[in-house]
Amino acid sequence: MIKDKPIINVPGCPPIPVVMTGVLAHFLTFGIPDLDELGRPAAFFGESIHDRCYRRSFYDKGLYAETFDDEGARAGWCLYKLGCKGPTTKNACATIKWNQGVSFPIEAGHPCLGCSEPDFWDNGGFYKPLSLPAGEYRMAAYTAAGVGVGVGTASAVMARAGKAKAAREHETVDAHDLEK
Repeated sequence: MIKDKPIINVPGCPPIPVVMTGVLAHFLTFGIPDLDELGRPAAFFGESIHDRCYRRSFYDKGLYAETFDDEGARAGWCLYKLGCKGPTTKNACATIKWNQGVSFPIEAGHPCLGCSEPDFWDNGGFYKPLSLPAGEYRMAAYTAAGVGVGVGTASAVMARAGKAKAAREHETVDAHDLEK
């Protein structure tokens, strides 16, 4: 363990090359940059992916992709329910991006994995949501359950009515056969 030298933590899987270059340039020019509580440069790790994400407006509206290929995913809705760790991950991916500023995982339709956070490899599952979104999602679940009960009840009533009608028609046919 290093104890006699300052440590600047530049996490990621792997770290963004522009971030590494920026930290080195700052260090050589001005010295150690402002660091957060985890020793990360605040300029790059001061805000969450969620706060900088272009899909944030969909999160605020309660619009989430349910699968990787549903209408919501194709429309660019929030990937929170697919396991996005953006709300708890601080990194510059959403602004600096990868591949010389071309893209980052969320822009490619993949949730943030939280690779710059402590215990990244031990947090138990890339696609496990942090929690269920509040508000409209829960109401939608209750509504869907109510609709399901209603459809099931209606189906049972219709099935009984259909059986009764078939029985009456059968009795009518038998009565006509007896008259002949």
